[in-house]
Amino acid sequence: MALTISHHAHAIMLAAAQSAKPHEACGLLLGTIDHIATAVPTANVAPAPARHFEIDPAALIAAHRAARDGSGPQVIGYFHSHPNGLARPSATDMACTSRDGRVWVIVAEDAITCWHDGMDGFEPLSYSVLQG
Repeated sequence: MALTISHHAHAIMLAAAQSAKPHEACGLLLGTIDHIATAVPTANVAPAPARHFEIDPAALIAAHRAARDGSGPQVIGYFHSHPNGLARPSATDMACTSRDGRVWVIVAEDAITCWHDGMDGFEPLSYSVLQG
């Protein structure tokens, strides 16, 4: 599956990662199965946010409700940053995978990688950023 990311969503994820340092940034990816239209940063409510992320459950529930009632776009996945790591799934990420088919974006420094959370774990996704 080839994925596209709006320029706006790409910029939001990079900015969220930068501003959260030294903690992990996290948030929701909204759009369609093959296009990230926007990224919505959320609070990282993990007990140790410098090493882990946990998306604010209230934000997650609100986004799913909006998608279900038609007042908002679909939640297609999640993003988080690795402030002191690489833009690939960590051992913690792999342990937390739900294999639900969602997209995960990982930001480290200025690098963004995309992953499909499939039945066999994380599979890399190619992507392009749409300008404009």
